[in-house]
Amino acid sequence: MIPKKIYLIRHGQTDFNLKGVVQGSGIDAPINETGRAQANAFFQAYQQVKFDHLYHTALIRTRQSIQDFISLGIPTTTLPELNEISWGKYEGTPMTPEEGEYYKHMLNQWREGNLDYAIAEGESPNQVAKRMRAGIKKILEGPGETVLVCMHGRAMRIFLSVILNYDLRHMDNFEHANLCLYVLQQLRDGSFKLELANEQTHLVSL
Repeated sequence: MIPKKIYLIRHGQTDFNLKGVVQGSGIDAPINETGRAQANAFFQAYQQVKFDHLYHTALIRTRQSIQDFISLGIPTTTLPELNEISWGKYEGTPMTPEEGEYYKHMLNQWREGNLDYAIAEGESPNQVAKRMRAGIKKILEGPGETVLVCMHGRAMRIFLSVILNYDLRHMDNFEHANLCLYVLQQLRDGSFKLELANEQTHLVSL
């Protein structure tokens, strides 16, 4: 086994992020001007890392966020398994006070261990975790030692919980922001340790 080092980032800002509108896997929104600046700042800070392979989800905002690395000719794979959670009928709608209360109720259900609970017509954490495991398997069995993975906020929390064998009830402990960085190093026994969490130093000048 060749140990993997995973650089894990969230995509850059979209107009939906800016306006507080729920995106999920059903909204294929591009990054906005701020998101492009965030992507460029990350590229400038980490272009010296010798990435062997790049991964992004099937949603355009993740590919756009690592386009500068893709343009270097680094082999790239699309992994739909890492797509954002589906927020069902709430995708593309502004977060009203009533919907905010429903969202808090859902998070409380998850914290209490009801991980099969899903927002109306959406996915549950257990459903997302199942496809995350499939995506992680592809990354671990894929080429290269040092890889860059770009994905989404809630999906990232579930990805981190799965790969670190962390209780999904506490996934919200993994904080994130647009174009933040997590770094994971695989150990000899196959497990992973967290080297960096929610790193945003590269964004300070923005």
